[in-house]
Amino acid sequence: MPEAHAAALCRAYETMGLGAFWSSDAQGRLTYASPGLRAMLDDGTPPVGRALLDLFAHDEADGERSLRFTLARRTRFEHLIVHTGSGCERRWWSLSGEAIHDRGVFTGFHGHCTDISQARRKAEETSHLASHDPLTGLANRRHMTQMLARTLTMLAAASRPCATLLIDLDRFKQVNDTLGHAAGDLLLKQVAERLVKLIGDESRVCRLGGDEFQIILPDVEDRGRLGELALSIIADLSQPYMIEGSRCLIGASIGLAIAPFDGTLAEELVRSADLALYAAKGSGRGRYRFFAGDLLRAAEERKTLEEDLHDALARGELALHYQPIVMAQDNRVIGVEALLRWTHPRCGAISPARFIPIAEESNLIRAIGEWVLFRACADAAAWPMPLRVAVNVSPVQFADEHFPVLVATALARSGLDPARLELEITEGVFMQENGATDARFKALKGLGVRLSLDDFGTGYSSLGYLRTAPFDKIKIDQSFVRGATQTGSRNRAIIAAIVALAQALDMETTAEGVESFDQFDLMKALNVSHVQGYIYSVPLDNAAFMQALGGEPWVIQPSGPSRQRHQRQTMFRRVGVVHEDHYYPVMLRNLSMSGALIEGLLEVPVGTAFVLDLGDGQLVVARVRRSRGYQQGLEFEQELVSDGNGGLCTRYRVSRGQLDAAGLSFASGGNGAGSKGADNDGPILIHRAADGPGHAGQSRPAFAMATDWAEVA
Repeated sequence: MPEAHAAALCRAYETMGLGAFWSSDAQGRLTYASPGLRAMLDDGTPPVGRALLDLFAHDEADGERSLRFTLARRTRFEHLIVHTGSGCERRWWSLSGEAIHDRGVFTGFHGHCTDISQARRKAEETSHLASHDPLTGLANRRHMTQMLARTLTMLAAASRPCATLLIDLDRFKQVNDTLGHAAGDLLLKQVAERLVKLIGDESRVCRLGGDEFQIILPDVEDRGRLGELALSIIADLSQPYMIEGSRCLIGASIGLAIAPFDGTLAEELVRSADLALYAAKGSGRGRYRFFAGDLLRAAEERKTLEEDLHDALARGELALHYQPIVMAQDNRVIGVEALLRWTHPRCGAISPARFIPIAEESNLIRAIGEWVLFRACADAAAWPMPLRVAVNVSPVQFADEHFPVLVATALARSGLDPARLELEITEGVFMQENGATDARFKALKGLGVRLSLDDFGTGYSSLGYLRTAPFDKIKIDQSFVRGATQTGSRNRAIIAAIVALAQALDMETTAEGVESFDQFDLMKALNVSHVQGYIYSVPLDNAAFMQALGGEPWVIQPSGPSRQRHQRQTMFRRVGVVHEDHYYPVMLRNLSMSGALIEGLLEVPVGTAFVLDLGDGQLVVARVRRSRGYQQGLEFEQELVSDGNGGLCTRYRVSRGQLDAAGLSFASGGNGAGSKGADNDGPILIHRAADGPGHAGQSRPAFAMATDWAEVA
């Protein structure tokens, strides 16, 4: 019998798991469900009599038409993707149906369905593997590039910003080399977890490959907020990791770029962030840096400096300056710190923040460090007073197994009492904790020298090594001192905790960078034992230091401003100011977070409002607070923020589109507010459109201008 034969074939088809059969009425309610379908849909309620729309759900992303629309058409349909259940219980189906008509009247569907859950999961897994990193589960480079491109296109239509951060792990290679690649993989997974926890959205974090990660942040352009995030990432990733019972310490460097200012296309923005990352690593690692237009030139200058540094020692361009370290309670000088200075024949004084990282990366630090040690010991031995001399020791120097022998040789040649030599060692020496580190400490203490823990709390702080390392002193970094007197700052509590810890361990404390009396009084109130900074003396070369030496005991009375002021950066750079409809080129002489000193205008009344154009889209609303001759002191309406490299920048920038919308023209940009290496390039040249109101040529300028820059130089 044909019907029986067809029924047997259908049963065999279902038994083999190839599919199931169904039929419905004109309203879409099931009138028949084959045994196989009833078994697959077994949720405690018989399927017959239930609507297809209640049994199956449909994601429109899986097809052009929804299930509701397809059934409403009352025509044949094939392979419509639907699903049942949710989460890990979700099952996927391919649904097909033939419309049935009786004498032209639609009566329902006869259909077929197939469980495609396994194939669907395999396809999703394949898709996920193609777009995600198999080790960390984060998006991979290809997927992040596509997502960034889509995001930038979407945001550009509404002139909205997007920030991207490139993160490179410092000293990760050492973990691979010492503990193996398996340990390195476990470390990368922990790094990924920390990043996701900080950002709060896994889809915004990507592993580019190796030890590089990327983060994209749509609708974020506040460089103050981004700088704080970068510092949080650096601090969090620098905390210790436990890998298979071993304690690992790494760091992180970050480059930041913001669309549309630093690029409108994905590849442009990433290239800008990559240049910023390179600059951050070149500045000493463990830092962040915003992209600026001068980074390409800065990279070239850095290469030149590295070449010149090779010959600086032989040419006598390096020198030591000495800054007194003073007892806080009675102003008695008990020692000095030896500070390295480099006077370049063409560039003049080069900041140690620039050339020390170059020396470390180019392996020049060993020769330079040896010269510093021998020179400081020789100078101190010739002083008429038995002052201590503190010498900074690079982690690269300390890692040398022959370093204790080098110290012993310097002491022997100079005849300096070992108790007068203090070696300042940063927490970086603990990156690879092993028996050799402990042996080095033991050997140095065996010589009789003092050991000081430098920059405590700024990087990889751990109380564990304070328990075993034989330090005599903890130095409190000036970054804590500088903000301690500000309202709402937690630095005061941090300093108090460091002092209490040092006292409990019978160690001295030195606060660095004390410049004002409010800072000085706070350090004394917190029982800091020693103070170092401009409140007592600037660093002096050896000849000037010998002349300044007083009697024994040597007492220096503190002097300086009553309150902390924002740190000023001295410069000589052309910028511009806008007043009403006039643009004036002026010279920027110094810059701080809260104000600036400019030269080039005459007869400017106090209280005059300006817009200061610092270049690169950076406009600052300011008001004249002091005016004398060609000099004006400006106070900013909104404070500048750190650019991550010792310079300053505005929180926000003004794009070409925003200026065009305001009827202003946008010419070439300069370098950014106080970025290191900024030259005298012109700022953004702003003027009203010629046919608009208030064109600069239509009325007399409000202020007289210097006719020759020599007048204000």
